[in-house]
Amino acid sequence: MPTAPSSVERLRSAGLRVTSPRVAVLDVLGEALTAAEHHLPAAAVAERARARLGSLSTQAVYDCLDALVRAGLARAIEPAGLPTLYEARVGDNHHHLVCRGCGATTDVDCAVGAAPCLLPHGAPVGFVVDEAEVTFWGRCAACAAADGAAAAGAPAVPAAADGAAAAGPAPRATPGA
Repeated sequence: MPTAPSSVERLRSAGLRVTSPRVAVLDVLGEALTAAEHHLPAAAVAERARARLGSLSTQAVYDCLDALVRAGLARAIEPAGLPTLYEARVGDNHHHLVCRGCGATTDVDCAVGAAPCLLPHGAPVGFVVDEAEVTFWGRCAACAAADGAAAAGAPAVPAAADGAAAAGPAPRATPGA
């Protein structure tokens, strides 16, 4: 079974110079991807990278994150009212659920098969869409339970038999709502 490329290999294949800070930041994002917390603010990336290197300026962390995002090795998401979050899940067209209560951010896959979000109605002729950033806003289960939103009749994502969110089309927004 082939192993995933190392951070050093990924940096080189992206044409980036391999530096200790870049390796540490990319490793931090990669480890977050396999843990429960996929999306990290720069401050958390800096704290974890400093634990590896001993010393690393905040500016160096931002420089590394910027280079990784530009090279396609990381993704920055900017939920309104929250700090920019960084993730290592790249190369696919996934979207995000963001809790208005606690800020928890969760990846959700785009529609299986064709990606209807990549076919915007009314796009100019010849415009080639390669990515869509869709952010679904609401309340996570814990915040909804705490503030009674679920009991107030707000729609909730049904659970599948295995406890995960059931797949299916996203609810459509009601015009004027």
